[in-house]
Amino acid sequence: MTLPASKERLLALVSSFAGRRLLVAGDYVLDRFVFGHPKRISREAPVLILKFWKEESLPGAAGNTTANVRALGGVPVPVGPVGDDPAGQLLTKIFRERGIATDALEPVPGYATPTKTRVLAGGAHSIKQQVVRYDREDELPADGAWRDRLGRKLRDIAGSVDAAVLSDYGYGAVTPEAVRPLRERLRPGVPLLLDSRHSLGRYAGVDAATPNEEELEESAGERLGDSPEKLAEAGDRLRRRIGCATLLVTRGSRGMALFDGGREPTLIPVHGTDQVADVTGAGDTVLAAFSLALASGATPLEAALLANFAGGVVVMKMGTATVSADELEQAIASDRTLTA
Repeated sequence: MTLPASKERLLALVSSFAGRRLLVAGDYVLDRFVFGHPKRISREAPVLILKFWKEESLPGAAGNTTANVRALGGVPVPVGPVGDDPAGQLLTKIFRERGIATDALEPVPGYATPTKTRVLAGGAHSIKQQVVRYDREDELPADGAWRDRLGRKLRDIAGSVDAAVLSDYGYGAVTPEAVRPLRERLRPGVPLLLDSRHSLGRYAGVDAATPNEEELEESAGERLGDSPEKLAEAGDRLRRRIGCATLLVTRGSRGMALFDGGREPTLIPVHGTDQVADVTGAGDTVLAAFSLALASGATPLEAALLANFAGGVVVMKMGTATVSADELEQAIASDRTLTA
């Protein structure tokens, strides 16, 4: 299946990512990965004992979107709360090491930065598999001076960006009430995009949203299965409900479905193989590429194709990974099915 987009046009768009300023407001999470090699089975219980190998910490959730914007050549401006704790300090340090400004990250006293710890195991020369994940989660204070300060930072930054992203993972950093004041501060024509785990239908007024199929099903209140009719109906209903022009639904090994004005979606086959290494954070990568493309003047279809390429690259990496502009260009150049 060949879609109406040329390699030259897509490559030109990737080149134009450089320097695009993107506001990324949302829930900032620290992703920890603890790696070990199988040692033996415990004598006390049927439990696998691992010999520690290494540990990595990476930005997660809105932080992963931010990291991907930076890797693709954009200039992310992260806005959101972090805990005044070691995890929040480490997350801030990681951003600074990558050249990402952290002035608009707001430390909240008494708040524990959400941290997702994954334990992975495997032989020294084999792919490591996730054994267990445990999450440290906290609730943000509903009120407080921190929210007022964050609101002021959001308003001050909004007037100087090329796109704005709301990344709602359910921890309370952003709410639907943020849409209207943010929209009023954005310059005319600057797109406002949304990624929300459980509150998609409440964010009226955004320009585009990037749910996965499971989130679309939750919004629709039913399983979509393999039904093209149910997919078309659910996507069109959600798009009209929140009043957004564009909806990009990620569908795992089945690629993507782009709703852009009409009821029938454009179906985009998955880029690369469906035998993936790790889907952790792939949706954040898709959001970053899609947002940068729209900020660079891409049509929704061109932006969706670029997001599809980026997603296809990142799922071949382990952990919460990013895609560079060079990797995205290589994926486009080597494509034989999605471009003219």
